[in-house]
Amino acid sequence: MRLLGAIFDMDGVLLDSNYIWRDLGARYLRSHGKEPEADLRSLLQPLTMEDTAVYFRSHYQIPRTEAEIVQDMTDMIRQEYLLHAPAKAGVDKLLSLLKMSGVTMYVATATDRPLAEAALRRTDLARYFKGIMTCAEAGASKTSPKIYEKCLTRLRCDKQHCMVFEDSLHAIRTASGAGFRVTAVYDEDSAAVQEEIRSLSEYWIRSYDDWFEQGGEFN
Repeated sequence: MRLLGAIFDMDGVLLDSNYIWRDLGARYLRSHGKEPEADLRSLLQPLTMEDTAVYFRSHYQIPRTEAEIVQDMTDMIRQEYLLHAPAKAGVDKLLSLLKMSGVTMYVATATDRPLAEAALRRTDLARYFKGIMTCAEAGASKTSPKIYEKCLTRLRCDKQHCMVFEDSLHAIRTASGAGFRVTAVYDEDSAAVQEEIRSLSEYWIRSYDDWFEQGGEFN
């Protein structure tokens, strides 16, 4: 079925940027001369940034107020998006092909709009997209299909002619459950759940380069 529209997640799909969130706590502690505990990532995963600040002050004796710790980490995140987070390998080629084929594209991301816009401009990917929709603007996280439905309305096509590109299991569950066609893009943060991801997706690609090497194309 001919593709008319595409909705792309940003982190882990357009940008190789999941490291920003994965390593944030450890990088912050090391910047203060503290060696993070081995299971820090799993400890921090369910915590808000404010809760993380409380933990860092009490457990690591970081000599900053909780508000300052939150601001420090926010600044670290901003710097990565503004200066460092690279485009996912091979994605430029796919976006170029889709645009030349007349496919209209939208970005659907949980990242704040100013950071998303800055990162996409810096990596020269912004030119391929009609627009960006954030979870904050949609009024729901990706456990709800709201963001995909809103993007679809702006793309002016139906679900059968639209493809959602995602890397995380919860987002793929949501999009697939709402009747969207899904291409799962491999990212190491979701390595442990690839079997379920593949079962929910119409397409599964380990990398964009692999996709083209295999002669794949979207009809």
